Parts: sequence; C-alpha cells; structure tokens
Amino acid sequence: QVQLVESGGGLVQAGGSLRLSCAASGLTFSRYAMGWFRQAPGKERAFVAAIRSDGGNSYYANSVKGRFTISRDNAQNMVYLQMNSLKPEDTAIYYCAADRTFTTLNYSYDFWGQGTQVTVSS
Repeated sequence: QVQLVESGGGLVQAGGSLRLSCAASGLTFSRYAMGWFRQAPGKERAFVAAIRSDGGNSYYANSVKGRFTISRDNAQNMVYLQMNSLKPEDTAIYYCAADRTFTTLNYSYDFWGQGTQVTVSS
C-alpha cells in the first residue's frame, strides 16, 4: 500500500521559511516523479513544484519560482520543499504526490498524501 506522509507545516510570519518533508513508502520511489501541490480555502488545488524521478530536473509554478526549492533523496524515499520568503498568499494545505510521469498536471498524479497546513501571517 502506497503511503505519502507530509510534515513540516506550521505558522510562520511573512518573510520566514519552512521546509516541508514527504516520506514515501509502498512504491519504488526512484521510479516516480514527485510533486507538491497546494490548496487555499475556496480555491482549487494548484501545482507548486515537481521533480523528476532521478532528481535531474524540476518545474516550479511562476508564483513560487525563486523562493521555493524542491529536492529529493532517493536513498531515503523522501521529497522536500524548501520555502523561503513566504507570503500570506502562500497559506494553504500542501500536498505531495507521486506519478510515473514528470508532469505539472494534478489529475495525472497517482498517489497523494493527506496534506500539511502552512499558514503565513502578515
């Protein structure tokens, strides 16, 4: 059974940083691209960042480019999202997801975590 478990969310002031982690189990992690998505209240789930299965390439949403960094450790079955210069509009539930293809399309992703709340105060 595939499990993706996010951690690292919390409350932070604008301009601060958080590092989200996602622990994967039940899948051959090194064969999956990993993505981070977020859903703010009243909005649809949106793409944040994705990383190729070997870590050799990554995509970012324009809204987070230059502030967020996605990375992975295939030996530990972990994916991370380093979030710097946080803004109140980054407030959302953040989800990690796994897919066999390297894509930004949320409907393509096969497996999802339960999410972790990130709240950025002004």
